[in-house]
Amino acid sequence: MLRAARPGDEPGILALIHALALYEREPDAVENSAEMLEATLFGAQPRAFAHVVARDDVIVGIAVWFVTYSTWTGTHGIWLEDLYVDDAHRGRGYGRALMSALAAECVERGYRRFEWTVLDWNAPAIGFYRAIGADPLAEWTTQRLTGTSLAELARA
Repeated sequence: MLRAARPGDEPGILALIHALALYEREPDAVENSAEMLEATLFGAQPRAFAHVVARDDVIVGIAVWFVTYSTWTGTHGIWLEDLYVDDAHRGRGYGRALMSALAAECVERGYRRFEWTVLDWNAPAIGFYRAIGADPLAEWTTQRLTGTSLAELARA
């Protein structure tokens, strides 16, 4: 069953975040916790959201996202942070259903963009995204500040 995440889903969501990190060759990169997810997804002012696919009360797919804003369109959009379906449950349309649910969120809210990144070596994901009609933005590269660089810029 596909649905919006609800309190109590945090351990299942976190388990799939860890599985995604392993798949993306960064098994030790996850610092998130169930408590952090609870505050982020269900706190007084949620800053991120999630949809899940659950089978027999086990979360087997996740789409974690947040709202963006485009100064060019003057409207909000959705940024998909993580999309992951457990290996044992792939090929059943769950990934497509999660993407469709987020596309519907965009349309219902009047948002004009639904965006995400994909690792350049992840051929299965790239093929999936092309199959649902996504266009690559080859002229854009993601930039990131973390750690010391982030702290130094904050002090400047």
